[in-house]
Amino acid sequence: MTGSILFSVTLVMIMYGFPKLTSIEGICFVLSGALGVFLFVKWEIRTANPIFDIDLFRRNKVFAFSNLAALINYSATFAVSFLMSLYLQMIKGLAPQEAGLILISQPIMQAVFSPLAGRMSDRIEPRIVASIGMALTALGLFLLTFLDQQTTVYFIIGSLILLGLGFALFSSPNTNAVMSSVEMKSYGVASGTLGTMRGIGMMFSMGMVMLIFTAYIGRSQMTPSSYPFFMKSVKTAFMIFTALCLAGIFASLSRGRMRKEGQPPFFIDKGTDGL
Repeated sequence: MTGSILFSVTLVMIMYGFPKLTSIEGICFVLSGALGVFLFVKWEIRTANPIFDIDLFRRNKVFAFSNLAALINYSATFAVSFLMSLYLQMIKGLAPQEAGLILISQPIMQAVFSPLAGRMSDRIEPRIVASIGMALTALGLFLLTFLDQQTTVYFIIGSLILLGLGFALFSSPNTNAVMSSVEMKSYGVASGTLGTMRGIGMMFSMGMVMLIFTAYIGRSQMTPSSYPFFMKSVKTAFMIFTALCLAGIFASLSRGRMRKEGQPPFFIDKGTDGL
């Protein structure tokens, strides 16, 4: 109970303060959240029934770096649809239905290739497949840093397709790596931890976007006169997301070999995590 309360309060403080980092209030909340993280880890190490098995992170390199890679990937990609939806409607002048039809190109690619990527990671080291996926994601995000009012719809769709392919190649193999790195009795803990990394990454992704919007646009209502600042915000966000994914490549590769040559995986992932 204590661990759950500490974890929840810490997340609330960090995510409430993160978009407000330009103010004293935001800094105080984030610093309080950082203290909460320290207290949470101390408590989890000492308690007999932790909600997070900290020792699993300390003694299992594959598990630790696979979860770190998932956190980075979701932090860099979750807000893409939000930003692109605003861009397509406000800057390109498309109707919501038209914007949705363009945005759906990314999840379609993910749905098609995720099962294939999961099977590939049963035969090839998941860190290799996942790292290639992270690199393709970084490339797709980098292409989106060139968005402007004259950008063609074909360029946007191509970038989103590349993002969808990259996420497909990352997500299933990374899930495979997490589950294969633990014993069967720890499957529940591993799955829950990965889900937590996904949720935290999504919150951080939106938090970064809100912080960037606050820095460039402020708290005023979006109007045509603020569109140039909106585009600066979008470009800055995609630059940060690209840098995150580049760091994620190293985190993905740093997990090391998951199994010996010819050794079958503990867990065979046939799903499409993150759809």
